Amino acid sequence: MNSLTRTKSLASLLDQASHSGLKRTLTARSLMALGVGAIIGAGLFVRTAAASTQDAGPAVTLSFVIAAIGCAFAGLCYAEFAAMIPIAGSAYTYAYTTMGEFTAWVIGWALVLEYALGAATVAIGWSEYLNNLFGGRIPFEWCHSPFEVSTAGVHGFINLPALLILLILTLLLVKGTQESATVNSIIVAIKLTIVVVFIAIGWQFLNPINHSPYLIPAGIAGHEGWNQHGWGGVLGGAGIVFFAFIGFDAVSTAAQEAKNPSRDMPMGILGSLAICTVLYVLFSYVLTGVCNWKEFAIAGKEASVAYAVQHYMPGYGWLATAITVAILFGFSSVILVMLMGQSRVFFSMANDGLLPKVFSDVHPTFRTPYKCNIILFFFVGAFAAFVPGSLTGDLTSIGTLFAFVLVCVGIWILRSAQPGLTRPFKTPLVPLVPILGVIVCSLMIIGLDRRTQLTALGWMLIGFLVYFLYGRTHSKLAAPAVKPSVGARV
Repeated sequence: MNSLTRTKSLASLLDQASHSGLKRTLTARSLMALGVGAIIGAGLFVRTAAASTQDAGPAVTLSFVIAAIGCAFAGLCYAEFAAMIPIAGSAYTYAYTTMGEFTAWVIGWALVLEYALGAATVAIGWSEYLNNLFGGRIPFEWCHSPFEVSTAGVHGFINLPALLILLILTLLLVKGTQESATVNSIIVAIKLTIVVVFIAIGWQFLNPINHSPYLIPAGIAGHEGWNQHGWGGVLGGAGIVFFAFIGFDAVSTAAQEAKNPSRDMPMGILGSLAICTVLYVLFSYVLTGVCNWKEFAIAGKEASVAYAVQHYMPGYGWLATAITVAILFGFSSVILVMLMGQSRVFFSMANDGLLPKVFSDVHPTFRTPYKCNIILFFFVGAFAAFVPGSLTGDLTSIGTLFAFVLVCVGIWILRSAQPGLTRPFKTPLVPLVPILGVIVCSLMIIGLDRRTQLTALGWMLIGFLVYFLYGRTHSKLAAPAVKPSVGARV
């Protein structure tokens, strides 16, 4: 069991960072834009209506508040870790320092659910919106998976638009981190403008009747479950809209490429989270005030925003088209940051020997983990091209929530074990903040449906096999005498 709990010393992590080969080009502003770029996307434009019609009703605004509180607790813990340990790998690296190799592996494997499957899911959504923008002119068989059949009986073959956007963004990531961050910043500016315009214009069309009753009452058909009405519905909705906050933690995966991580990482993580929380609450309040939440189930959750504009905001049809374009931009930046986050996690895991070395090879000119990016394109592309998005669903949320729980636990452990460490940013009120983070995020996991929970469990069991068959024996900590720069505390 000792090999499962062996940890990496902070000194070895910092030494590893200084010899990583990754280029430090990111400022606090670009990190914040990366966070906002990943956060505002599928979650805001799709999950708002989904949570409203399935569980929370107009009180989806409260669902966003609960999800934001859980993210705030976790974000404070992330900020301390990221400033103190500016290493690519995010929660995986933090766990390796505090809770041991096996727990770190579990988190790294869970992050695949967040980043890789999340990127595939959003790429599928990107394909759908592109087809909507083109008026459905893309043949069904070329923009759907083989498991999907149209109402006319046409079977899908491959989702080419999803594959195309993944290829474009992968090539951008291979070219360079700074170039990727610049493109992302432009996209963020565009979609933030559209979001603010929708809130400002939509406020004039609010109908108080749509917000009454605010909580879904008991006895409504289709809302019999404890987490589908009342305050239980608010909690169930929080688990759904939590997907909308995924992204701020991806900022921490780029810590090894930040110019001044001790200052820039907390600003990037907490700044992006604060900006998006305010926009989310306002956006959800306006959306459910303009259009009754029950209509989203009929109109289609994916087209909810455009539906609300077209049916309840006369004279603003152009805004529906602008929103569709913003969604395409938004989805693109989400995919970009998720692909970047996944490659950095695998980069760190390969550096530790838990994955093959190919994942940590850095391009001699671009200084990016290009082989990892290319391999991920084929892996993520396979899901996006041949698997329907409904199968990945809430798996992205549950993987992230699990990582958040362990990061909160990690801060508590490290504060107790090594209180004298230099901490450029300190999580306030430890252990209260980490404990609250664990509680809120765990409740959101419980609020998700049983199918998602069981599928995530199956994924983790596969991860256990990979670790015990490969990672455990290839770990650099398995031979500390050969690798003196990496120490193990057992």
